[in-house]
Amino acid sequence: MKPLFLNPPTFEDFDGGAGARYQASREVTSFWYPTWLCYPAGMIEGSRVVDAPVQRLDLEGCLEIARDYDMVVMYTSTPTLQLDIATARAVKARKPATVTVLVGPHVSVLPEESLRQAAGAVDIVCRGEFDYSIKELCEGGEWAKVDGISFRSGDDMVHTPDREPIRDLDALPFASQVYKRDLPVGEYIIPHFLHPYVSIYSSRGCPSRCIYCLWPQTFSGRAMRCRSPRNVAEEVQWILTNIPGVREISFDDDTFTADIRHAREVATLLKPMGISWTINARANCDFETLRIMREAGLRHVVVGYESGNNTILKNIKKGITTEQATRFTRDCQKLGISIHGAFIMGLPGESRETIRETIEFAKRLDLNSIQASIASPYPGTEFYDLCLEKGWIASNTFLDDSGHQKCVINYPGLSGAEIFDSVDLFYDKFYFRPKYILRSIGRMIVDGEERRKLLKEGRQYLAYMKKRRQGGK
Repeated sequence: MKPLFLNPPTFEDFDGGAGARYQASREVTSFWYPTWLCYPAGMIEGSRVVDAPVQRLDLEGCLEIARDYDMVVMYTSTPTLQLDIATARAVKARKPATVTVLVGPHVSVLPEESLRQAAGAVDIVCRGEFDYSIKELCEGGEWAKVDGISFRSGDDMVHTPDREPIRDLDALPFASQVYKRDLPVGEYIIPHFLHPYVSIYSSRGCPSRCIYCLWPQTFSGRAMRCRSPRNVAEEVQWILTNIPGVREISFDDDTFTADIRHAREVATLLKPMGISWTINARANCDFETLRIMREAGLRHVVVGYESGNNTILKNIKKGITTEQATRFTRDCQKLGISIHGAFIMGLPGESRETIRETIEFAKRLDLNSIQASIASPYPGTEFYDLCLEKGWIASNTFLDDSGHQKCVINYPGLSGAEIFDSVDLFYDKFYFRPKYILRSIGRMIVDGEERRKLLKEGRQYLAYMKKRRQGGK
């Protein structure tokens, strides 16, 4: 079978592709590459990857493309499941013989429930890593003998044995080769990355125990599996040779610094290439490793601080204190590494006081940029189980009608509306500080490109916040 790998159409500026960490419309246009879909696509002759939100394709455009394929594999998520099932149903209506497949964390955790909801629209769901499952299906493998899938057989549900996590990541193709073949590299934008950028993985899985984090608990696992440093360096060199103009490489691993030795070895091989790169890091990486990476071209780190309150950090099993996070931040600033800080409002233990505490903590850290999100208890996570047990979940609808994140939690003493409003408060208090404004004006004065970028992002941000306030509560 010839497969189409589809990141389905959803909402305007919806950042929910297969490589994303945030499943909602964003404050400023941001798009991650659909990396997970690109690995099996690189192994199957005649495949194609379509990223509808980035390529601005509506449902009709996707259906026209899908007519030329025997299988349509769609990455889905908890917030977009019903939309994606509707897309699968439309694919079937246009060409009933098409085999439709859903992949991603939600269907990995709830395969039977997902198939029941998608009756008549979805033939198969893949559980966990689906690279080789899809390959075997496309090669004509008998469904019952393909590990890691679930499907209907008459009135019965069939769940084949779980597929072991892939150990030899070097055996997988370079996702970047599929980007170049199928995707508009210049349209992928992350505001705090140099543009154009290319995002790849050097590992899968994360050993951290954070109760809210979706991917390690449901999909990629808590055992970190690394590509060999040489294999990583070979892909970076391929990108520099074959995708002209790329200014930055993003390592979108769950935590690039979880294996310090691997991080240092990759850095050593990247150093002669002279390319700028960025990583997801935990706020406990030591100074020496940061120095080695910085000297090898590391420009920027994305860090999940989550909260400025140590009790909340303990509640979510973050494994890091605010004191460690502060020391890490000062080390990065000493070395000239810029930081994008991610915070989550509404984690267990949140109160009006801890909200103020977190905002003040972020201001003291004086990060280059921030992202404030609402805590979302996705099925399959320890956070979800805790919320169910305590009766904190007030809604199962994670998005409003325009794709903006909603708060689905109510705590005793702190309502969902207050958690929702805390995101606006956080952004206002952080970005409208005189110090931050003056620094931004200084950058705009000396750099025309930076001026155009910041003005564009400012307009997008104000429009986003207006929409969010109108429809998100």
